Formats: sequence, structure tokens, C-alpha cells
Amino acid sequence: MENYIPPFDITNKMLELTAEIMESLGKLSHINELEKLPRLRKVSRVKSIHSSLAIENNTLSYEQVTDIINGKRVLGPQEDIIAVQNAFAAYKELDNIDPYNIRDLYRVHGIMMKGLVQNAGSIRSGDVGVIDGNGNVIHAAPPVSMARELIGQLFDWVKAADVHMLIRSSVFHYEFEFIHPFNDGNGRMGRLWQTSLLASWKPIFKYIPIESVIKDNQAEYYQAFQISTSEGKSNAFVLFMLDVIKKAITDIVNDSRVHYNHLNLQINKLMSVMESYPQSAWQIMDRLNLKSMASFRKHYLIPALEAGLIGMTIPDKPTSKNQMYYKV
Repeated sequence: MENYIPPFDITNKMLELTAEIMESLGKLSHINELEKLPRLRKVSRVKSIHSSLAIENNTLSYEQVTDIINGKRVLGPQEDIIAVQNAFAAYKELDNIDPYNIRDLYRVHGIMMKGLVQNAGSIRSGDVGVIDGNGNVIHAAPPVSMARELIGQLFDWVKAADVHMLIRSSVFHYEFEFIHPFNDGNGRMGRLWQTSLLASWKPIFKYIPIESVIKDNQAEYYQAFQISTSEGKSNAFVLFMLDVIKKAITDIVNDSRVHYNHLNLQINKLMSVMESYPQSAWQIMDRLNLKSMASFRKHYLIPALEAGLIGMTIPDKPTSKNQMYYKV
């Protein structure tokens, strides 16, 4: 089957959702983008990891996942803890993944499933199926003898297809889950790989937690997969994913505005007590009635420095005990 083309139709509804997503992305680009909101980037990454693993019945809470990512000890099933550590390492690879290189797929699967399956990073050795959140088999994957050839054809298609990336990545996601190339970890890898494809098109997608919206609509996720399989084309799944992407972007736009407005409020409060003559951090904190140096640095000082609103008397030694700050 040379030049295989996955069966799907580009419908008016798909084009309408694509246009709405593009409009939402434009709104996101106007609020300083996530590159300038590191805390929100981190929260989004934790949401992606927690949600994708929760879909796979990982029992750890959002707070526990956050603690593990921050290097803290957590009480919980060892397998679930390892899954979080692996997923964090795998998502960090978004900066290094070539989503059209099948070797990267195997490499990242090796990271995602290290210590969880014996043949992490290798094509499956037997027949498998898609299981929903209730443990029901909703799809028997193609025979193992076909898996390697099918996944290769899918990568050839996604690399060459002249289809909008929002639609193309969604078709890939469906076809990947249909093929189910690995013994385990297919769901989390399919979601990660769609993110990787989208991020290769628009880097901002590295920090848009699409997985969180999928988790909130998990029954519909499996239903869209089943409908597509029964119809013999991925239309229902593509429409579901486009709707999910639209919702995820809307959520991040709203979160970004709240965060950015809060940041502005803190910077404005800092600037109201700053003078053109140098002051120590403790003097400024006293005027703001703040007690925590760590909180002051994180929420007030560093954002104002990054914005170029205040200067340092010893700029080449930013952590000097004699450092003082002044309004620029």
C-alpha cells in the first residue's frame, strides 16, 4: 500500500473550527504569549501530564503530580510515580522531537514507558486493543504483523500531506490509536505526538494543555474514536479534537489574561513605592509590607527587572548582598 492516505473528509465544520482556532491563537499572541509567563507555562505542563496519565487510570492527584515534578517525595503507587517522572521527561523532549522522524517516536516511547514495560521503545510483540476508562475493549488493533508497516505509512503520510496542521495532527492521532503500535502507552504517546506536531507548527502548543480538556470529556473522546472506527474514517474524531483544541486555547487565553493582569497589579504596586535613588530589597519589602524575600523576588522584583522597569546598582552580580534597586 504505497502512498497510503488515511480515510477522512475535510468538511465545512472542520474548516469553521479551524478558522475559530486560528482566531483564538491570534488573541493569545496579543497577551505577551506564554514564553513571558513562566509560572503559567509550568502549570500548563503539569496539567498536560496529570490529565494524560489520569486518562490511563493513574491515581495521583494534581498536587501529587506537581510535587513529583518539583522533586518532592510523594506517597502513592510506585508505578504511578514512575509514570509521572517518565511523562515529565518525555514532555521535556518536546524541544528536541522531530515529529516526522519515527526513530524519535520509539526513543520517546522508551522514555515514557521506562521501568513500566519490558520492551519500552519497541514495536509491540502481540495483539492489543483500545480500552476505555471503564476497562471495556472498544477496538481491536490490527495484527502485530501489520503494525510496523502501518505506523511507517502513517509517518510518511503526515510528513507529506498537504492538509492544515490542525486537521492533519488530529487525523494522525486517530490513526495512531487505531494502529496501537506499542504494547502499552499508546494513549499517552498519541496525545503527546499530536502536541508535538502542533508545536512544530506553532511552538505555543508546547504549553497548551489539550490533554486536560480531553480528560474532562473522556467519554466523548472514546465515543468519537468508536464512531470513526465504525464509519471507516476519522471525521468524528477530528471534529472532537478540533473542538478540544479550541476549548484548550480559550482556557489558556483566559488564564493568561488573569495571570498577566495579576502580574501587572503586582508590578504597579512595586513601582508605586520605588524611587529613582537606590533602595535595598528589605527597604522595598518594608514599604510593601511584605515578609517573604522569596515571594518578593518571584512576584515583584524579577518581573519588574525582566520588564526593564527597575535597575540594579551591581548588575554584574545580581545576587550580591550589597545589591540595591532603583526606578529606571
